[in-house]
This record gives sequence, C-alpha cells and structure tokens, in this order.
Amino acid sequence: MYHHFFKKSLSRLSFHGRTRILPSYNNNNQGSFRGLSQFSSSEKLDIESSWKSLEGLLRCPANYVPLTPISFLNRSAKVFGDRTSVIYGSLRCTWEQTHSRCLKLASALAQMGISRGDIVATLAPNIPAMQELHFAVPMAGALLCTLNTRHDSAMIAVLLRHSEAKLIFVDYQFLQLAEGAFEILEREQRKPPILVVIPESDGQSPSAANPNAYEYESLLATGEDSFPIRWPKTEWDPISVNYTSGTTSQPKGVVYNHRGAYLNAIATFLIHGMSQMPVYLWTVPMFHCNAWCLAWGLAALGGTNVCLRSVRPKDIFDNIVSHKVTHMGGAPTVLNMIVNSPASDQRPLPHTVDIMTGGAPPPPQILSKIQELGFRVSHLYGLTEVYGPGTSCIWKPEWDSKPPDELAKLKSRQGVQHLGLEEVDVKDPVNMNSVPADGQTIGEIMFRGNTVMSGYLKNLKATEEAFKGGWFRSGDLAVKHPDNYIEVKDRLKDVIISGGENISSVEVETVLFSHPAILEAAVVARPDNHWGQTPCAFVKLKDGFTVDDQEIIKFCRDRLPHYMAPRTVIFADIPKTSTGKVQKFFLREKAKALGSLF
Repeated sequence: MYHHFFKKSLSRLSFHGRTRILPSYNNNNQGSFRGLSQFSSSEKLDIESSWKSLEGLLRCPANYVPLTPISFLNRSAKVFGDRTSVIYGSLRCTWEQTHSRCLKLASALAQMGISRGDIVATLAPNIPAMQELHFAVPMAGALLCTLNTRHDSAMIAVLLRHSEAKLIFVDYQFLQLAEGAFEILEREQRKPPILVVIPESDGQSPSAANPNAYEYESLLATGEDSFPIRWPKTEWDPISVNYTSGTTSQPKGVVYNHRGAYLNAIATFLIHGMSQMPVYLWTVPMFHCNAWCLAWGLAALGGTNVCLRSVRPKDIFDNIVSHKVTHMGGAPTVLNMIVNSPASDQRPLPHTVDIMTGGAPPPPQILSKIQELGFRVSHLYGLTEVYGPGTSCIWKPEWDSKPPDELAKLKSRQGVQHLGLEEVDVKDPVNMNSVPADGQTIGEIMFRGNTVMSGYLKNLKATEEAFKGGWFRSGDLAVKHPDNYIEVKDRLKDVIISGGENISSVEVETVLFSHPAILEAAVVARPDNHWGQTPCAFVKLKDGFTVDDQEIIKFCRDRLPHYMAPRTVIFADIPKTSTGKVQKFFLREKAKALGSLF
C-alpha cells in the first residue's frame, strides 16, 4: 500500500512578494535566490575555494560566461544567417532577419521602460511573434510569461494579477479574451498591463478597439538593431515564468533560469534526434514549458520553425509534404487525431517524420497505427517543473526484432533521464529509498539536477515542500524496470483505491483504447459505499459506432481483473488542456456528483 504516503501541497511559492524577480549577489557576483539556498556556510566556502587551491587559475570573461539560450540566436545569425528561420503561410524569414527583429523588439521594450526582472506576458498561438518573443524579452532583461490561450478571462486576470506582468502581447484572435481580463482587473482597481496587439501577418486582422494599445510591427519598428543585449548577470537569473496546465489543480507559476533553459534546450533536441538544420512543425504549444525549450533550441541548430495557428490533421500533412518537415511533437491526443483523421486529410509522407510525444502513455494501438502512416514515435516524460521533457525512452537497436506487442510496450515506457539532469529515480517518498528495479514496486518519480525549476513564484513554502529531501517530488507514480527504464503508472490523484487495492487509471484506459469503437477514454474514481471507490470511465466513441455501457464493461472484465474494470461508463466529450492533457479534476467532480454506486 502506498497511497497514504502521498500528500502534496498545492500552495504557491513566493520570492518575497517582490514585483521583480532578481537574485541577490555576494561580493563574488554569484547569484542565488534568497531563502532558497540549501548550502551551509562550510559548503559555500568549499564551493568558492575548491579551484583556488591551484596556482595560476583565473576566472575571467575569457573563460567564463553565464549560460543562456539567447546566445543561440547570436550564433545562428552568424552561422545560419541566410537560412530560413520561420515559415508561416506565405511568410518567410531568415536567421539574420530574426536576429535583427529580436534586437529591435528588445530595444522597443527597453524604451517602454521594461527593465531587469520585469515580467512580460503573451497570449498567442504558435505564430512567428511567439518565436521572436522568446528571444526579445530576455534580451531586454525581462522574464517571459506565456499564458495558456485556453484559459477564460477570469483565469487570465488571476495570472496577470499573480505575475504582476507589466506588458502583454496578445494575438488578435484572443483580444476579446484579454480585454475581458482587463475589465476584471479594473473592477478590482488594479492597473492592467500595457497591451500590444499582434496582427495576422497578412495584415487582414482587425485592429485593437483599445486606443491605448500598441501594434506589434509598429512597436518593433521603433527599436534599434544595435541594442546592447542585457545579458544575465549570472546564469541562475530567471528567464521565464510558466504556469502549469492545471490538470490537477489551479495553475502554479514555475520559474526557469537561464542555465536550466540552456541545458534543457540542448537536451531536448538531442532526445529528439535532431541534427543540424532540422525542419520542425509546431504542434506543441509554444506557451507550454517554453515549447519544451525548443523555441530556443532550434536556433542552436539553425533549424526552421514551421508555425501553425491551429493544429488540424490536414494542415499537419500538408505542411510536412510542402516544407519537408523532419520533426514534430505533441501529446497522445495529437497522435490520436492524426490516426483517426479522414483519409481525405492524409497524404503519403515523403520521408519518415520523427514525432516526440509526452503526457500519458500512448495506447499501443495508436503507436502501431501512426507508425504505419510514416511517423517514427519516441516517448518522453516530464513536467513544467523540469522545463518540460525530463526523460526519454531511448531506443535500443536490439529491440527492433521483438514482436509488435512487445515493441509497443517498450515504446510506451518513459525511459531514462536526459543529459541535462543529474538523476531521475523512483523512490519511497517516506524513507527516500530507491524502489527495487523489479518492474512492480511502485514509488514516486523524483528529479535532481540543473533542469529543475528555481521554484514556484510567490510561494516559498510550496517550493520547499516540492524540494523536501533534496529532490523534486513529481507527484507521479511509477515502477523501475531491471534496465532502469521507468514506467509511469499514474498521477497520485488519479489512483483509484477500491477495497484496499490500488488501480492504475492508465492501465484501465489502455484496455479501453483497444476497443474498436472507442476514440478517447479517461478513467477516474467514483465514490462507492462498499468499496470506497470504483473505476468510472468517460468514453467518446468514433463516428459511426454504437455500443452501450454493458458491452464496454464486459470488454474490460474480459481483459482485466474484475475489480479493475469500470463499473460506470459515461459517454461524453472529454475535457482537455491546450496541450492535449485530460483535465481529470473536472471528471472527478462529475463522478463525485453521481454519488455512490451502491
């Protein structure tokens, strides 16, 4: 029994309630966040003096520069200057042009009074401006805060209030959403951030109704491309604030630093299998974990960003064929969308396209079908708190000869840590011992290393709770196999405890996905007076199929221990975040409202 071990604080962290998130510095100009240091005085002394014991050594600008992903853009302008950086409809841009535009935008921000430690928000889809803002905002010394476009005005207002953003860039498509948030802030007698509206690149979008709003291209034109970049003073300076997707609770503000973003950008393109000059199709939202840090990482490789305003199967196939896309990413929902798209939307791929998927393990049936369409799928796992990807199911050539069913099981595992992390382990959260690598013993996934967040914005207590024991506690349950690959079993909140037995919702969902009539499925706990909880399945059927709840229950009972099979089946659309993650907390509330089964 492990369920009683896990209780996770949902409160948020504070950097001492300051509007600006700036590190404190000692005499050696070494930055650290006050109140978050876990080093003793003797440890600090050891760190500072460890290299000074050798004569002739000198740390100086010639051999030490703080790591930051904005350095990738400077290099790409020199090395890949004439190569295409962005494709969006008829729009084309080179890396030299992107570099110049980002410098001008950073200059314009500085002229507007944006300074070190200020927060600049965005509310936009995967358009060229989002790629530029990932560089321009930190070049101005500010922090980028990319907001989820699926939030309503009330939540946008909450996040603007919490982040204290001084300026927000809003795509014309979401202007009404932003203005609704502004009205809420004004009723609270709070000053909304400065508004900059991003028009469509063809100039056909409506202008802002707000006469005080700036227009993106006009603002950019006021800047100078000779702007001196405000480089971070230390690599631990914050670079962005990312609010979690809200799959389990109210969003939390996760703070990234320049060092972690630099390392995770490199780690992510390595686990993607990218070489020089890849062509990447943007189906992962750029607002999600700064696009797994690939918004920065593609610049390091001189890659091409193929932007998509919305993700539709036909657009995916058309862009792959037209622009020779080599890589893309997406939640299992995106894979499901591709596999179940009409034949009229699909096109033969000119080459194999590598697709990286995260989130819940893709059902084996989906993995098999998408590979038949010409995609090569790799599976990763991570959280906002670890800059997106933290592990990858690194493929081994000797697995190629295994039967298809076994191959699918191997691919659905979450794998091992990437190079940016020191360690990922599955541990007993009480005694912090590693669980045995037997593929059966369940523990909590924990992370340690340079690509773990600096903390939760404005909630020091929650940060210290998350880092208790010297590891970041993910809240996810997993087993560790004999080859040290981990396999996620469930979220702590998603485990169903029935008659003292722990049921993994993921295992039940995998069986449901194997039913030929089921398009989507999600399983949560329903209260039960006798068993405590029983599985409740929410199911969406494929077009043209008709089945009843008893048929689905029998299908599961034939393939699972009977206690694991759903006792309730509800046919409904399944709510998701913009990144394709199922919002199970909504489903839990619906199941709870049904009352006890008996």
